Amino acid sequence: MYCRPKRSILIAIVLNKQLIVSCLSKISLRTASTTTADGTLKPDKQTHHESPNQQVNTGILLLNMGGPETTDDVYDFLNRLFSDRDIIPLPAQKTLGPLIARRRTPSIQEQYAKIGGGSPIKMWTEKQGEGMVKILDQISPSTAPHKYYVGFRYVKPLTEMALDAIEKDRPRRVVAFTQYPQYSCSTTGSSLNAIARYYNSKTKSSKTDLNSSTSSATQSPYNNPEWSVIDRWQTHPGFIQAFVENIKSELNKFPADIRNDVVILFSAHSLPMSVVNRGDPYPAEVAATVQAVMESLNFSNPYRLVWQSKVGPSAWLGCATDDAIKGLAKNNRRHILLVPIAFTSDHIETLHELDIEYSQHLATSVGVEMIRRCSSLNDSPLFIKAMADIVHKHLHSQRRHTNQLPLRCPGCVNASCEQMRKFFCPSS
Repeated sequence: MYCRPKRSILIAIVLNKQLIVSCLSKISLRTASTTTADGTLKPDKQTHHESPNQQVNTGILLLNMGGPETTDDVYDFLNRLFSDRDIIPLPAQKTLGPLIARRRTPSIQEQYAKIGGGSPIKMWTEKQGEGMVKILDQISPSTAPHKYYVGFRYVKPLTEMALDAIEKDRPRRVVAFTQYPQYSCSTTGSSLNAIARYYNSKTKSSKTDLNSSTSSATQSPYNNPEWSVIDRWQTHPGFIQAFVENIKSELNKFPADIRNDVVILFSAHSLPMSVVNRGDPYPAEVAATVQAVMESLNFSNPYRLVWQSKVGPSAWLGCATDDAIKGLAKNNRRHILLVPIAFTSDHIETLHELDIEYSQHLATSVGVEMIRRCSSLNDSPLFIKAMADIVHKHLHSQRRHTNQLPLRCPGCVNASCEQMRKFFCPSS
């Protein structure tokens, strides 16, 4: 039989709950941070208490290429990829792009089927974003609450979809945070171009509506949030250290007597020489990452920077990763460690190209005795901490971009690059 509790008991329970909540609120007051001498993050004096219904103060848009989540998504992914002149310039692009995508879809679907049916890049990006904003809310209350958004160029959530979500939330400030550590016009540049096009289109649409006889007299022009961009971070100490720890862990899996002779092949996504010869900074920035990693390893092993994922018959950066494996085996260097140095998470280029095509099939066929692939950064605590540190320093630097971003490639022929720089670098 149910007995109603006495009113005095209910009041006591409510008061106790309020007291507990009050105490917990005081405990949860968060402080901003500074970086200590050893590189760790230390809270600042300012405090912040986050409310679940609190307006987003800082939006962080994580930019990447993306990958199809299922085999059914492959054609749309390839169609957008081959239709983007920023990454793969083709003659008669509107015709050839869909044609190439249609022709390549079956073979690419087979590759995704072998790695579980789809790309895990969205999953890893979300894990990275969740971990990053959790740290940022603790170490940077003056810019909190933070919210991450995922913007992919070629699959959902598309960059434009992420921008729609940002416009709905209306954060005070938005940071475009490229997930390509090394800048290229074909990758980060393409994503930034998409953002600029989105807002330029909105601005034009707003002006048209204002001039329309049917528009409201009270309608105001489209207002952009305060934007800044983290356009490259190829030598950030935390990023480098995350790679160093993964490499050390993988090297320890080789027999001790041959460990120091293992050849480290740093493999990065290749780039057409037509893009490189225009002055794209990507090769130099990837090389800077490799140099920083090897310095941290005290140059413990012989190494080379090689390039993977070439598409089409035109000239691309070399030496190609597969050619390097063949050449090393021919020269009797049969112990190899592959390091995906330009990727921040696993996707088709690591799980299929490096793990299956090169490590399982190619290496065996040319006589490599032992080949391993270094783990991708994925949800590495060191890497997620590095992401938070990169954003934290950017937010408190009062800089909208690096000094490199305003500089177009000397041989640039893309009008979108100029429009993008007007958006992100208006005073440069």
